[in-house]
Amino acid sequence: MTRCLILGLLSLPLVGQLSPAEHKLDVDSFEKVWTTIRDKHWEKNPGGLDWQKIHDEFRPKVEQAQSREEARAAMREMLARLKQTHFGILPAAVYRSIDSEPEGPGSPGIDLRILEGEAIVVAVDSGSPAERAGVRPGWILESARGRELRALIKTLDGLPELNQTRAVVATVSGEPGASVPVVLVDGLGKQVKLTLGLAAPRGQSSSFGNLPTNYVWVDTRKFGSTAYIRFNLFLDLVRVVTAFSDVVKNCGACDGLVIDLRGNPGGIGGMAMGLAGFLVESQGHRLGTMVMRDTTLNFVINPRAPGFSGPVAILVDGNSASTSEIFAGGLQDLHRARVFGTHTAAAALPSVIERLPNGDGFQYAVANYISEGGKPLEGLGVKPDVEVNLTRSALLAGHDPVVDAALDWIRKGGQQ
Repeated sequence: MTRCLILGLLSLPLVGQLSPAEHKLDVDSFEKVWTTIRDKHWEKNPGGLDWQKIHDEFRPKVEQAQSREEARAAMREMLARLKQTHFGILPAAVYRSIDSEPEGPGSPGIDLRILEGEAIVVAVDSGSPAERAGVRPGWILESARGRELRALIKTLDGLPELNQTRAVVATVSGEPGASVPVVLVDGLGKQVKLTLGLAAPRGQSSSFGNLPTNYVWVDTRKFGSTAYIRFNLFLDLVRVVTAFSDVVKNCGACDGLVIDLRGNPGGIGGMAMGLAGFLVESQGHRLGTMVMRDTTLNFVINPRAPGFSGPVAILVDGNSASTSEIFAGGLQDLHRARVFGTHTAAAALPSVIERLPNGDGFQYAVANYISEGGKPLEGLGVKPDVEVNLTRSALLAGHDPVVDAALDWIRKGGQQ
């Protein structure tokens, strides 16, 4: 599957004469894009535009297109008129890479990020096949199943970091019990060839609505007098909220709280309000507002007891999205938390990616989100108060500079 993805991406753009059947599929795809926005955009006049006039302007461009890429360009130009993010046309090969499920949920127990153009191991699960094989944070994943990761990463250039990370992680995913041959580069620059077993996913399975089954884990610990909690998804409401509540209950003498949302792509939006209730003491606050065509949802915070009133640091990165952004951005606007790390995914809006008749993907948003500070998170994301980059050298030295920066701020009194 990944080999097909690489070959497909390397062949873009596909330029050439269209057959009559292909031409019709492009016109049908244009109509689906235009109609979807007309019917599902949160504004009845999308982007403040005369949407019928937009149709009459751009349909001839698609009809006259001599190649698939020209047709895509016309549709992208139309979407650009909205001046809103989360609206885009994805070439078929890219859409398949995003839409397809991993080969299985099994993992060797490594967490990967793309740093400086390389797939870097940023964490190794305790007791995992990777740990038993001696893999350490900071190592480079050079290839998996014979696929060169640096080449794959280059083909993904320009896609959101979330999608890039998913494509890289998929190269070492599979059915539990299977194995993956990999080549890594250790801290001394030496190639290490291993065959890593794939274990059951970390955490416990959780499902919600029509979402596929996900595995949710929670990590809590103490750094001296500072409490720390990290969870990978805003799902499994009972377990995550209970763990968060327990951290707060046991934090009477804590000098601060670190909430690590790096790599957390979001989940149930309402959980952001519930967790924020442990950190905000007074009524009348909200994280922001989500506007849909027929309704408006205010993310109102209801204070909960016992709560935590000390300094709060929230850690984010380019894979922190959706509910993670609502939570971090809302508390930042309320001056209730200081945010550390790198710019978030800027993907706060609920969006859908559908397949078009011509095989391309069409991503569109169905609501707008405005933070309590009055700014849209979509396309802007959450800008950290303190920007700190995770680096390979720090990982090899056994340090997490983002956590270190948050702890230093807390121990200096945690002033906003």
